[in-house]
Amino acid sequence: MARCLSFTGSADWLYRSFFSYSGLRSVKTDLQEGTTMHCWVPKSLKPTKPNLVLVHGFGANAMWQYGDLLRYLMPRFNIYVPDLLFFGDSSTRRPERDEAFQAQCVMNLMAAHGVRRMSLVGISYGGFVGYSMSAQFPEAVEKVVLCCTGVCLEEKDLREGLFQVSDLEQAASILMPQTPEKLRELMKFAFVRPVKGLPSCFLSDYIDVFCTDHVQQKKELIQALIKDRQLCNIPRIVQPTLIIWGEQDKIFPVELGYRLQKHIGDHARIVVLKNAGHAVNIEKPKEFAKNLKSFLVGTGTGNNNINNNSNNSSASHSSSHQLKLLHFWSSN
Repeated sequence: MARCLSFTGSADWLYRSFFSYSGLRSVKTDLQEGTTMHCWVPKSLKPTKPNLVLVHGFGANAMWQYGDLLRYLMPRFNIYVPDLLFFGDSSTRRPERDEAFQAQCVMNLMAAHGVRRMSLVGISYGGFVGYSMSAQFPEAVEKVVLCCTGVCLEEKDLREGLFQVSDLEQAASILMPQTPEKLRELMKFAFVRPVKGLPSCFLSDYIDVFCTDHVQQKKELIQALIKDRQLCNIPRIVQPTLIIWGEQDKIFPVELGYRLQKHIGDHARIVVLKNAGHAVNIEKPKEFAKNLKSFLVGTGTGNNNINNNSNNSSASHSSSHQLKLLHFWSSN
């Protein structure tokens, strides 16, 4: 059967063009010891602007996750968008797989670009990395935004049924889909209203472009997140922190958001968005961006708990469901 035109490859090219048009340039940096990291960095650095690092989730590459946010953030910040190890054009020959090593590599990357102080946004897996950056380098990180990230999960949560998957193998098969059926399953986990009726050749094209590289290494990243994880061993960060969660998140239930807020303490607040799942940045882009800007350019953390019932853009989201395939994988 004839293959579909590679819509995924075309969309990736468009994102790359958009990032360049927005004032960013693509740079690969050799961090030594077999580690190379790719990052989008400002073409023209503005010393009067604060620095903001956008850390992506367990998905395709950094462009797909943050492309829709650039127009909201570029005017106010020097933006840095790295590819984490084993995503996009970043890789390492070193054996470490925990988020602490990822965090150290991102900080070394920022140092290589002359960035000494920054705020950061981390979505899902990127939140694990961002949290570790904040804990290990408190003097360098000013404000923290953590989105749908299970930082405070424990290994026992998997055994006790907090998640809709029964073990790590099942989780890996969903997060790294190798068949159209698994990709559809991931979409059901990521969205409140997933796209339906997409042809298998379309999904296979997406898998070919984004889901076949570094499969074993990504499995090891997942295993490293869960193994022997206990809340009592997770350090408390000290920076002002905003936590954003989708109320119907099926990957990291909102209970973990409240657990994270309690663990951090008084300088953290949580915003829970209604009618949103794990891909909250895609399903509620305007509300997501509004909360980011308010927190990052404001002072303090405000009220500790906010349930956001805004549903103004539900019609436009419904009409744009066909575009969600371009984003959903990057929101994990």
